[in-house]
Amino acid sequence: MGKRYYCDYCDRSFQDNMHNRKKHLNGVQHHRAKKAWYDYFRDSSAILCDEQTKKPCRKFLQKGICDFGPNCRFSHMSEDDMFDLKRQVEDERRLREDYVDRKLPGRSIEDWLSRWEKKQTTLGSKGDLKDKEDSEEGPEESDLPQHLLSIPVLPPSLLPPPPGGWKVKGTTEWG
Repeated sequence: MGKRYYCDYCDRSFQDNMHNRKKHLNGVQHHRAKKAWYDYFRDSSAILCDEQTKKPCRKFLQKGICDFGPNCRFSHMSEDDMFDLKRQVEDERRLREDYVDRKLPGRSIEDWLSRWEKKQTTLGSKGDLKDKEDSEEGPEESDLPQHLLSIPVLPPSLLPPPPGGWKVKGTTEWG
């Protein structure tokens, strides 16, 4: 039967040879499907910019449907849709600015990891003396950077230790 080529954009398959593949990849249907796929991931501010430059589609506004669909060169957004899109873009911009403002300079993951490693090495050499220093240091110094705590599901390796530290059941000899 021969090998078959499957196009993820178009969700179809056909016999794989140079002629068929070239014909498909240069076809209008493939180009439209590929554009629709990438448009799905576009930023809302880019969509707003494009929609503001387009004139409204008269046929879509009168009948509620357009023969060209998403390939129409005119805008199919009503004033309410445009207002909602502007609000969404503004909200996303505010969230980005808030995130940058919340980020504390000098509190990166690398800094936290280096401080943690130093604590572990001194804890191994000094024993209980380091525990007293940790309690005097305050909670802010041992906490994770704030932007990590906003991630809903952290992997266990990045979760902060419990307030009393990890409990050690006893030492065993590995060997």
